[in-house]
Amino acid sequence: MPIESKSSKNTVPIWEKSNLTLEEAAKYSGIGIHKLRKLTNDEHCEFVLWVGSKRLIKRRKLDEYLEKSYSI
Repeated sequence: MPIESKSSKNTVPIWEKSNLTLEEAAKYSGIGIHKLRKLTNDEHCEFVLWVGSKRLIKRRKLDEYLEKSYSI
């Protein structure tokens, strides 16, 4: 019987998280980290959430943005 580590029990799948790190958002969306950073540097970006200096991506808002976009 395999032994599960504590961290694997507490891991939430990316598609269930409300906010993602840049790395998670890149894996989730297929968009590069540098492009996501450039998009979220815009002060009018609706899918970025700043927690101090930490940048998080609002997953649902990112989905909405991508559905409306033809190219980025």
